[in-house]
Amino acid sequence: MTLVKDVLTALDDLTNGRCLKSPYDWASGKNPWVVTKSSNIPGKAIVEMPGLVWGDPEKPVKKIAVMMTMTESAIELAAATGVDAMIAHHPIGDASNSGGVLLKYYLGLYGLTCFELHEAFHGLHPGIPWLHGHKPHFASVNYGGIPGNIVYVGDVFPEISTVGDMIARLDRLMNASSDEKMLALERNHRQCDRIEETSVAARAKILVGSVDSPMKKVVHIFPHCGFTPEHLEKIIAENPEVDTLLASISRVYPGHPLIEKAEELGLNFVCGNSHAMEIFENGVPLANALKNHLPDVEVVVFRERMTSVPLELIGSEGIREYGSRIAGEYLHRK
Repeated sequence: MTLVKDVLTALDDLTNGRCLKSPYDWASGKNPWVVTKSSNIPGKAIVEMPGLVWGDPEKPVKKIAVMMTMTESAIELAAATGVDAMIAHHPIGDASNSGGVLLKYYLGLYGLTCFELHEAFHGLHPGIPWLHGHKPHFASVNYGGIPGNIVYVGDVFPEISTVGDMIARLDRLMNASSDEKMLALERNHRQCDRIEETSVAARAKILVGSVDSPMKKVVHIFPHCGFTPEHLEKIIAENPEVDTLLASISRVYPGHPLIEKAEELGLNFVCGNSHAMEIFENGVPLANALKNHLPDVEVVVFRERMTSVPLELIGSEGIREYGSRIAGEYLHRK
């Protein structure tokens, strides 16, 4: 029989000992993976605590759900489908990740256990470069002296000779055509061609260059980590053979100075997978590792699907009438 504490042991093993196993691990300040994240907004900081966040270590576990972010929808799905333990990649905050109510009440009601990993899982495998078709020969996690500013420089795989080859690789691996078909079906069913869905709207995109542009060596960046045009100038000076700037997880949009700098330096500029695809980049390897460690436990993957629907077409006719009435009778300007 697998217990919650066995799941923690498995997570600690596959992260090379990065999980918290006792109060000493965090109280001592010696675990570098216990990280406080803050934008200095009062009361909104979060402390990442890799390992068991909530649950009885002696409780049996038969079914595990791996996900990127725990939400009330994920909690409801877990409870309704017999999940015992939820493993979220991103840090879990009381109430913010549980529908505004306390974790102990919500998860306690359903008998659910939850774990988190995030920074303790990052850096354990070369998945993101591999998915984007290159092998790094340089990597930094604090480029320009900025903690978390991850940068790779890599050579593309032999089968990739153009920007279009890399885009096609991503589309194939991410099964982009299936997401497009699902969106088309929903638009047709709801008679609304204005519905949008994240994985389609934020697909791989060429910002500078074309599908036929040659591609041999890339600088791979993550714009939300603090990479600047000055950093780009510096790394190209250090690696003048680079022909392509690749951004993934986050991206930039028209008007961003990195686009102008890429054009100035004669680089292709491509946006690869968005953050919405991280369930494949990190979630699927984690789920497989758990299955290897705990072969008797069923492991499922929770994938989010976020859509945008015009207000005048949301839900049923009854719900639209309800929303209009409630707003008019109770939420009007006084």
